[in-house]
Amino acid sequence: MEFFKENVLLIGLALGSGVALLVTMFSRSAAGSTLVSVTEAVMLMSRKKVLVLDVREADEFKQGHLQGARNVPLSQLAGRVKELEKFKDKPVLLVCERGNRTRAAVKVLKQQQFTALHQLKGGVQAWSEAKMPLSK
Repeated sequence: MEFFKENVLLIGLALGSGVALLVTMFSRSAAGSTLVSVTEAVMLMSRKKVLVLDVREADEFKQGHLQGARNVPLSQLAGRVKELEKFKDKPVLLVCERGNRTRAAVKVLKQQQFTALHQLKGGVQAWSEAKMPLSK
């Protein structure tokens, strides 16, 4: 008991750190997918054969996109999911302008039993801010 009284500040700090780690871990998993930073996306793209799926509209895609990305606008995704069937068990990196549309895309793809979905946190905007190249 003496130990706890003398080290209450350290014990509180340790517990707080543990809670912060758990919150971070759970916030990275969003709606059955993993949120990845730009750095993590680059590592994913270089280490595994990943489908980069850009769910922005065609005119946004033409303005600049991640190299090798495939464009299937969110508005068409449900109707075109058959085109992506071979990627059901492979990593899929979902990209949009800021990261909002990818959440809806995850729902569509999860309903079709896609298992390895990743969302680029902050989307193309974060990619550009990190000075990463865009293809046109």
